[in-house]
Amino acid sequence: TQVPALGLHARSPAMRTSQKDFNSAVNQVKLLKEDPGTEVKLKLYALYKQATEGPCNVPKPGMLDFINKTKWDAWNALGSLSKEAARQKYVDLVSSLSASSESASPEAPAADRKQPEGDSLVVTSGDGITTIRLNRPSKKNALTTQMYRDIIAALQAASKDESVITVLTGTGDYYCSGNDLTNFTHLPAGGPEEMARSAEVLLRDFVDCVIDFPKPLVAVVNGPAVGISVTILGLFDAVYATDRATFHTPFSHLGQSPEGCSSYTFPRIMGSSKAAEMLLFGKKLTAQEACAQGLVTEVFPDGTFQKEVWARLKAYSKLPPNAMRISKQIIRNWEKEKLHAVNAEESSVLRERWLSDECVNAIASFLSRKAKL
Repeated sequence: TQVPALGLHARSPAMRTSQKDFNSAVNQVKLLKEDPGTEVKLKLYALYKQATEGPCNVPKPGMLDFINKTKWDAWNALGSLSKEAARQKYVDLVSSLSASSESASPEAPAADRKQPEGDSLVVTSGDGITTIRLNRPSKKNALTTQMYRDIIAALQAASKDESVITVLTGTGDYYCSGNDLTNFTHLPAGGPEEMARSAEVLLRDFVDCVIDFPKPLVAVVNGPAVGISVTILGLFDAVYATDRATFHTPFSHLGQSPEGCSSYTFPRIMGSSKAAEMLLFGKKLTAQEACAQGLVTEVFPDGTFQKEVWARLKAYSKLPPNAMRISKQIIRNWEKEKLHAVNAEESSVLRERWLSDECVNAIASFLSRKAKL
């Protein structure tokens, strides 16, 4: 009679431990120092649902219920995976996230580390140059809604400070990978309509701020550039790129339309057919191609890029600032009104696009593909 009892005791703690590990992993997710990104969050959501409720058993949400449809797709993709296996996968995924977050943190002492929320944009001034640096290298410098607000504030401050030139650049391998698609997953109380309306206003304000910027504005493109980080380049006074950079505007792939005044500036810069190839068909340009088409001022070898560009910018910052400001005013005044009208129109069209089935489905399938990967 003793043996079965021993067997029962041997099995039960293991099951309890498994549930305990799972509960502990659920709590660990809340303590992660860094946002793991949309794909990982979708995986965690799907595995949690599978571990607690089993295979997906709820009706598929409607197409316009973008967030819930994406979550449903991720859960449904797990098929008949057992609760135990889902629990194990969830625990494994969380422990790998915790490990990478632990290993990423020791490089700087706690006292020297900045707060993460203020860290995604770094603004410095010196040698007559104000530098606005996108600083989310682990997310390829993708722009969050807060970063848009921070860049607007940084440009407004730079327009009034002592600097002669203002530079926008990125940290790490990427210049900027465009919008962080998690911007589309934080639904406000007013639903998709309110989200689209506030995104339209933010985008319009952001581009207006670039149009109105009174000093020489230079892009130092240190790597691949995507989406809005490319479209606004037509509003900069000079664009210097490493030969490693690429320029990509995949609007049609995501059911969207051009912004940043590119529907007006790109055809003027590169001609209508080359502009259409980029804006309609999403053709990705190399740095050399972008330079040949007039979007980029000059391309430098990656190895000497930073040294050469900054030496040149420091020389330019010694030029008489008022002369440059007045010259820019004359150059831009002829078309400033037109640029503001184009920006308002593009932002309004995009608001409609964001609410369209086509755009919702394109972004949902993009996020689902990444989640499955």
